[in-house]
Amino acid sequence: MPVKERIKRYRETGGASDLVRVEVLVPRARRDDIVNVAAEFRSAHRAEKARLAEFIRIATERYGLRVFDNIDIETLPDLRQKARVVANALMERGDARAYAMGRKMVSQLGDGR
Repeated sequence: MPVKERIKRYRETGGASDLVRVEVLVPRARRDDIVNVAAEFRSAHRAEKARLAEFIRIATERYGLRVFDNIDIETLPDLRQKARVVANALMERGDARAYAMGRKMVSQLGDGR
């Protein structure tokens, strides 16, 4: 696979598929500050994705078919969409612990509902 095609594929479906490239003009003396802030943003973004993936894994292990009998989250392209569907299913179909887990997932997603 050619290098350009591999890079394009990585940006579309790989680890960088939910990141965007930003180019800004800043004073030379402040360049490192911008690079450090961008690194912090990427780190926080990766940590959020890891937390959501862990929530989904735990919910699947604990509740499995009881809650997800009619749901196929593999068809959803985005981890946030998957987490939203799982959270709604937990709150609608689960017990009190499942509801609490669903609310925690919703708060992690930043929804107010």
